[in-house]
Amino acid sequence: MKLRNLSALDALLVGAVLLALIAGSLSLFDNPMGGPLQLALIMVGCFAALIGMKNGIGWAELESEIIATNAKTIGSIFIFLAIGVLIGAFILAGTVPTLLYAGLSLLSPGFFYPLACLICAIVSICIGSSWTTVATIGVGLMGTAHGFGLSPEITAGAVVAGAYFGDKMSPLSETTNLAPAVVGVDLFAHIRHMAWVSVPSLLLALCLFAFLALSADVRGDAVSNVPELQAQLRESFHIAWYNLLPMLVLLVLSVRKVPAFPAIMFSAVLACLFAVLFQGAAIERFMADSELSGATRTVTALWTVMATGFSISSGNEVVDSLLSRGGMAGMVFMAFLVFCSMMMTAVLERIGFIRFLLGLIVRSVHSVGALIGATLATSLSVNLLTGDQYLSLVLPGQMWKEEYRRRRLAAVNLSRTIEDAGTVTSALIPWNACAVYMAATLGVATLAYAPFAFFNWINPLIALLYGIFCIKILPLADEQDEAAELAPPTVRPLPSAG
Repeated sequence: MKLRNLSALDALLVGAVLLALIAGSLSLFDNPMGGPLQLALIMVGCFAALIGMKNGIGWAELESEIIATNAKTIGSIFIFLAIGVLIGAFILAGTVPTLLYAGLSLLSPGFFYPLACLICAIVSICIGSSWTTVATIGVGLMGTAHGFGLSPEITAGAVVAGAYFGDKMSPLSETTNLAPAVVGVDLFAHIRHMAWVSVPSLLLALCLFAFLALSADVRGDAVSNVPELQAQLRESFHIAWYNLLPMLVLLVLSVRKVPAFPAIMFSAVLACLFAVLFQGAAIERFMADSELSGATRTVTALWTVMATGFSISSGNEVVDSLLSRGGMAGMVFMAFLVFCSMMMTAVLERIGFIRFLLGLIVRSVHSVGALIGATLATSLSVNLLTGDQYLSLVLPGQMWKEEYRRRRLAAVNLSRTIEDAGTVTSALIPWNACAVYMAATLGVATLAYAPFAFFNWINPLIALLYGIFCIKILPLADEQDEAAELAPPTVRPLPSAG
């Protein structure tokens, strides 16, 4: 069969099916991530495959593309599973309980939301990883919010907002390295240019979080019950500052650019050692129903919390709900979602649907504001269609590079804009690997925390306003500047996790 290009009618049909199935699964089911959304993604991919086969693309070719695309996600899948292991180990080691205890002692409901956002922003800047920040500091802040009777949805939004600001502004972050590398600009010039948009976005987000904190409807008995909650934590675990050392080790490994998977697994094993040394009573309570004894009993406890998670029945509903979690098995649904998303992405890319949409966007650009808006729309569209934040930087970066140069605009405008829409929106799209990770780690559904991830919404909007009014849009001054800017930049090695 002769190979034919994707027609406008084909693209319209694929787009209609995509919107109908994904929107339907999100609106009709209470728990779309439990399977309905995954099925929708698979069905979209199957329909797109039929269109591709009609146009002369064989199934064997489509299948090879699906396999190759999914192969790229294996590293992320292993990190997902490792985070499940880490959370279970951190709970049994007393790391998470100690974070909860300290948070209840140091923070107050009246300033909690903005402080949660700011703390995560600082930590994420230091380590360059939104994922690690959420898995450590973020988990502790979620528990503290529960202790104060504050909204877990708003807290998760604050954690995600702060983590993504730090990830975006850190020279240690892989996305912050990737965007200027794709476009061809200096890393620190890219960060300086991003600050003009990202810093005002964070300040506005902090103001909104402060308003929500001051007007929060704190449960009447929440603060008065804090001593009782702390007492229950002390009774269930040995609370001490050195319980935080496994978490600090993980943060140091992140700063030193140790690949994410071995760093997480090493920290989990170290946490297990701390559990054996300092949490003997907690292990005994966890294994109360077991007939095993001695070293076998201890090893079984450690293996169980890493494989299927920690559980506790302390009699305190808050403590039980906060600490009964973790384990590799709890992250399996994330792999399910990512594989289905990548199946759809591979087929849409191979049949030419994504290129077709990008071509439509290119033809609509007639001004600087329109160019910035089109770049933002392109990065967001790639994020929506592929569920991959890296593609949302690479594809638009390559696509728009020549257009920015033709219009005599500095390439840092492009590198900033693709991050303004690509990096930050990845945590707002339910089938994106980043959003799946955030939801699973924080225990709050993506669509529940997304409205409160203020930074992630405000950032692309301010970027659009800057483009419309030509605020901080740098021109290419002369040929010498252009040559210098297009020279290959010195890029730091990329870490292994977001």
